[in-house]
Amino acid sequence: MPPTYSASFSEPGYYRIEVKGCLVRDWYGRLGAMQVSAYLSDDEMEITVLQGPIKDQSELAGIMKTLYELHLTLRSVTYLGKVPANQSQNVISTKDY
Repeated sequence: MPPTYSASFSEPGYYRIEVKGCLVRDWYGRLGAMQVSAYLSDDEMEITVLQGPIKDQSELAGIMKTLYELHLTLRSVTYLGKVPANQSQNVISTKDY
């Protein structure tokens, strides 16, 4: 059985989002402070991974909408845990290229 998380609707948290396909760098600005990386799956499909802090469920919904508008197929969304209190106010946007 998968672990149960008690993420709050309005609190920040770390997330990992995987989509099929390539995300063009022009769209990175709409992804908040998410780190962007990519890899090839076992079947040679390019997978884009977004990972990092998200301020609240509204920001998560905005990121999901952006991915939908880009016609990228969602593979997974994983809540990785809470953002430490000292980092939730000073999130810096970093990207893996």
